[in-house]
Amino acid sequence: MQNYQRSFKEGIIRYLGLFTSMSTLLCCALPALLVSLGMGASMITLTHAIPQITWVGENKVYVFSFAVVMLTISSIFTYKNRNAPCPIDPKLRDACLRGRKYSEIVLILGWISISVGFFFAFLAQLLT
Repeated sequence: MQNYQRSFKEGIIRYLGLFTSMSTLLCCALPALLVSLGMGASMITLTHAIPQITWVGENKVYVFSFAVVMLTISSIFTYKNRNAPCPIDPKLRDACLRGRKYSEIVLILGWISISVGFFFAFLAQLLT
């Protein structure tokens, strides 16, 4: 039971890392993409429909800080569990290995999304 609770908490942290990194895409990369494609009216419609997007953009330093912390914790958990034992039963072992692989993919997607968001939020301004 204790092992299940620990893996459940680690799973929650991994998905929080992914969702916070995706929020960085909403605040920074999505508006830049829409405006650069000449779809500024779509961006205005999107902010009218979901006004919380502007809050995320206004507080991007806090959002990015939280996302980096969550992804770092998730990366530590993933690294620590890379050689953790899986059950002996072949079906459970395969599920364990698939879950581990899926978790790594989710983590990589989180780091990619936060990198893209970071570029558009902070670095793209320096290039202009």
